[in-house]
Amino acid sequence: MKKIRLGLMGFGEIPRHIYRLCLEDNLIEVVAISEIGKPEILHYLLVAETKGSIDVQLDGNFLVSKNGKARFVHGIEPGDVPWDIFNVDFIVDSTGKYKSMSDMQRHINAGAKKVILSNLPNDKIDRIVIMGVNEHTIKTSDKLISAGSATTNATAIMLKIFEENFGVDYAMLTTVHSYTSDQPLRDKASDDYRRSRSAAENIIPNETPSPYWIQKIMPEFKGKIAGTALNVPVPNGSLLDLTTVFKNSNISINDINIAIEKASKKLPDIIQVEDDPIVSTDVIDNRHSVVYDKRATMHSPIRMVKTLTWYHAAMAMAARIIDIILAYNKLSTKGGVK
Repeated sequence: MKKIRLGLMGFGEIPRHIYRLCLEDNLIEVVAISEIGKPEILHYLLVAETKGSIDVQLDGNFLVSKNGKARFVHGIEPGDVPWDIFNVDFIVDSTGKYKSMSDMQRHINAGAKKVILSNLPNDKIDRIVIMGVNEHTIKTSDKLISAGSATTNATAIMLKIFEENFGVDYAMLTTVHSYTSDQPLRDKASDDYRRSRSAAENIIPNETPSPYWIQKIMPEFKGKIAGTALNVPVPNGSLLDLTTVFKNSNISINDINIAIEKASKKLPDIIQVEDDPIVSTDVIDNRHSVVYDKRATMHSPIRMVKTLTWYHAAMAMAARIIDIILAYNKLSTKGGVK
């Protein structure tokens, strides 16, 4: 079977996870990495994060592994790298900066066949794909694609389960999220008051675009969902605190557990049910979009339920991006919907 050729724009946490996941099989080969960092440092980070458990060598500007050779190319923004020279089938833009349709189109103009964002877009693109929710809607004609965000994936999956099993009147989410690379470690002036405060010292209220995009992906939730975010001083391991008001009042915690356990059997790579009293570090390197905390579910006397689900944001997103690439490749090889 012909390998899928993948290019990466940026080599931060998510794309490094993607690269490592590609080493596990022979389906996807990373052939080009657009970055401004020194190859020596980028190689060091890639290997150091796994405590040297992967065999990847640096040969000049190439990462060399059993999976093939990936060339580092100096690229600052979309359009800098002529992707057609590398004959890439997909590129993943993980910079977090270039999220508009026009930015993504510049990758296409430079020779990429399909562009996948590792975060949510700024405006309408061809498709936002949430594996386990709407992957059946993908078309071969899609070029500008988003894998959503870890929070969007977790929320959409949980709401899909609840809507199908119980019916949902309203939902409110709080993502308790590990700090991100765009936050300062010490107080530093930026455009936002709260995000100018130290990520390592504070719980910082933040906004999340997830409710807006979930209503686009799942129109049945239009006007039914809102949410906020808290960035907390941990480097990895995040939590979705989801409060849901069901249509039916005759629902028990056991009913909810059964519904999620049933969904996990259908989507074992995406949903995990956890009965141990876990904490945030326990989900580091976990690839599931949803790690449902079975012990944490709370039920009000009427129709309101609070659930907690965990996720390692960067690892879960890397795993879902791989899933999306394979789904589009499968569709194209079978001559799927245009």
